[in-house]
Amino acid sequence: MTTTLLFVGKTTDAHIDALCQAYLKRLTHYLPVKVVVIPELRNTKALTPEQQKQAEGELILRAVPPTAELVLLDEHGREYRSIEFAQTMQKKMSAGRDVFFVIGGPYGFSSAVYERANSKISLSQMTFSHQMVRLFLIEQIYRAMTILRGEPYHHE
Repeated sequence: MTTTLLFVGKTTDAHIDALCQAYLKRLTHYLPVKVVVIPELRNTKALTPEQQKQAEGELILRAVPPTAELVLLDEHGREYRSIEFAQTMQKKMSAGRDVFFVIGGPYGFSSAVYERANSKISLSQMTFSHQMVRLFLIEQIYRAMTILRGEPYHHE
């Protein structure tokens, strides 16, 4: 199983990017992980939010193989405790399918992306910037791996 983190737009905050890179480096000790960044759309002022979601959705769907599991980071997704998320990751790893975690653009996902998705998760009921969500997602996947290995990173 390969875990792919698919992001719309690049991280512009050097501090957040540095933290993401640090956790990604740690995470590679546990599982194959890669990051795919879909470039932000240009000339979005000429597009409605729905048109922007459609265009981003097409790019997302092109990047995700049909056999991969697609997990959306979405405010209406299921919230997990870290231990529950670790158990979910264990099930995904046991299934052997490649998993794509996707953080969309500022307006969310197109209906086609929602239809293709296998599941949705939410990191909180609060709203975070897309850049911070990247860091939180990477850290939670890392935390899940340490929980599964019984390492002392997570305390409960």
